[in-house]
Amino acid sequence: MKGYVVCVYKNITNEKKLSEYAVKAKAAVEKFKGKFLVRGGRSTSNEGEISPRTVIIEFPSYNEANAFYKSKEYQEAHLILKGYADRQHQTVEGAS
Repeated sequence: MKGYVVCVYKNITNEKKLSEYAVKAKAAVEKFKGKFLVRGGRSTSNEGEISPRTVIIEFPSYNEANAFYKSKEYQEAHLILKGYADRQHQTVEGAS
């Protein structure tokens, strides 16, 4: 079953750091055969708080999505954004 990384930002305090993070994170996504399904773009908040950014990445499997998150490459990207964004980041298994 496919795996998905879902990241919903609550706030972003430094767009430059977000851009730096995005370059490194994209390389890690590609290494683990991920595919961006959603990366920013227009959104409408139908319930709950508005989010400045949402990202959804599809991976070939749930295990590969988790391996991506734990990888050295992604963790290096993650450190760039630390303290500059508040978000919920989770790995979810796809429906069968």
